[in-house]
Amino acid sequence: MIITDTHTHLYSEAFEEDRHEMINRAIDLGISRFFIPAIDSTYTESMLQLEKDFPEHMFLMTGLHPTHVQENYKAELKHVEDMLAARHFYAVGEIGIDLYWDKSTLEIQKIAFKYQIQLAKQYKLPIVIHCREAFDEIFEVLEEEKGDDLFGVFHCFTGTLEQAHKAIYYNMKLGIGGVATFKNGKIDQFLNEIDLKHIVLETDAPYLSPTPYRGKRNESSYIIKVLEKLSSLYNRSEEDIANITTQNSKDVFGI
Repeated sequence: MIITDTHTHLYSEAFEEDRHEMINRAIDLGISRFFIPAIDSTYTESMLQLEKDFPEHMFLMTGLHPTHVQENYKAELKHVEDMLAARHFYAVGEIGIDLYWDKSTLEIQKIAFKYQIQLAKQYKLPIVIHCREAFDEIFEVLEEEKGDDLFGVFHCFTGTLEQAHKAIYYNMKLGIGGVATFKNGKIDQFLNEIDLKHIVLETDAPYLSPTPYRGKRNESSYIIKVLEKLSSLYNRSEEDIANITTQNSKDVFGI
C-alpha cells in the first residue's frame, strides 16, 4: 500500500528539531510520496535540501503563496519564473487567493494567481490552489483561464458540495485532509457523494492536524487518520482508498 501526501510543508521551522525522524515515521507507515508546496523564495533552499536528503520521496513545487503576495510580489514572481526555467518542478503551487488574513491585497493576489496559472500552462504543469474565504474570487479567475491546459489540486478543500462540483468542472482534484475528521468540518457530510477519482489525500503539515491531534503540530504520518476517515465514509478498505488516491496523484503530477 503506497500512501501519497499531496501537500506537506516538511521544510517548516516547526520540524527543526526532528525533521528526519518525523519523515521516517511517515515512510515506515507506507507514506512514501510527499509533494512539497512552495511559500516564497525564502524557503527555496530548505526545499532543495529536503529533496537532496530524501531524493526518492520528495516532489517539489514552486510558487508564491497568496498570503506572501506583498509589495515585492513582482520580484517573487520573477523567482518562480527563474526556478521553472532552471529545473523540473511537479506543480506551480501553492497559489490562489486568501481573504482571511488581508483583503487589501486582493488585486495583486489576483494578478499573481493569474500570472502563475499562465506559467503553469507554459510548462504544462498542474496548479495547486490555496483558497481561504475566496471561493467566488478563485472561481472567477478559473473561469477566465479554463481549458484542457488548466488542471491541478484544490488544496484543503472546505467548500460545499456545489463548490466541489465546480472545482471538479475546472479539472481540479479535491485535496482532502484533517478537516474531514473534524466534528464541525462539514465536508464529511457529503464527501461520499463525490467519486473517489476526484480525491487526493494531504496533511498540510504542520497545520490542520486531524482528530485526535487537533490543535497539535501536524505531521505527514497523521495522514493515516484521514485515510481511516475516508475508508469509513466511502465504505471501502484503507488499501483501496490509498491506491485510488495515489493513482489520482500520479494522474495530476505525472509521477
